[in-house]
Amino acid sequence: MTTTGRARPTTAPRRGPAGPTASAAPALEVTDLTVRYGAVTALDGVTFALAPGRVTGLVGMNGSGKSTLFKSVMGLVRPTAGQVRVLGQSTELARRRGVVGYVPQQEDVDWSFPLSVRDVVMMGRYGRLGLTRRPRRADHDAVDAALERVELGHLDDRQIGALSGGQRKRAFVARGLAQGAQVLLLDEPFAGVDKRTEATITTLLRELAGDGRTMLVSTHDLASLDVLCDDALLIQRRILLHAPPAEVLRPENLARAFGVDVSDARPATVSAPSGASPAEVAR
Repeated sequence: MTTTGRARPTTAPRRGPAGPTASAAPALEVTDLTVRYGAVTALDGVTFALAPGRVTGLVGMNGSGKSTLFKSVMGLVRPTAGQVRVLGQSTELARRRGVVGYVPQQEDVDWSFPLSVRDVVMMGRYGRLGLTRRPRRADHDAVDAALERVELGHLDDRQIGALSGGQRKRAFVARGLAQGAQVLLLDEPFAGVDKRTEATITTLLRELAGDGRTMLVSTHDLASLDVLCDDALLIQRRILLHAPPAEVLRPENLARAFGVDVSDARPATVSAPSGASPAEVAR
């Protein structure tokens, strides 16, 4: 899985048109989801469905509701209206069974906490440890396999904060794999990593999709959207478009989401215009 330089990774075969197919029930189904924080509407009637074995990009400016959507899928936010189903289950049941996992942004984690890489990945087994909370052989084997899958087995004893940005991301992917998650949410996995690490993570996510896992990836790296994703969701509190990357990247569609005149359909990054917005609280 090792890549060099700025080469584009070899990706797994694409899975056909966007959205679930007739032969596959949705891995993630969101229906009329509305979330309000006081007077601020973070999500307004969000509806989409993702089939198994796909990588879907989540594209929108800061304050568009991306993080609120992730929290809703994880069952951490109670919706004002609508529902979320993960593999046909409620969010609470999906989280308890470990079928949905989350890879956070860098700034959401206290990297000074004295945990090793193995400790972090073992957290994915917590729901399976039983009353004693003591890892068994099967738990250690699952952690070993996950670490090898993300190429961090040789760093398992290292303190998590001592890893590079890309290695930290892979450690949290490994936590989801050890957990047995079939649906993974990744919040800005390419923020703060170099191009080589980006290619490594992209190749890993494509391989996981080939295994049948479903990934929803929040990203501002629009230049690599077509390499990583089968399809993308364009969000501005509601879903403006669910389509292949090439369609989402059309200038007129990006302009709808970002509220600016986008003349280049393939910018490296797009960020929110300066100035505070009431929607920032809903990010």
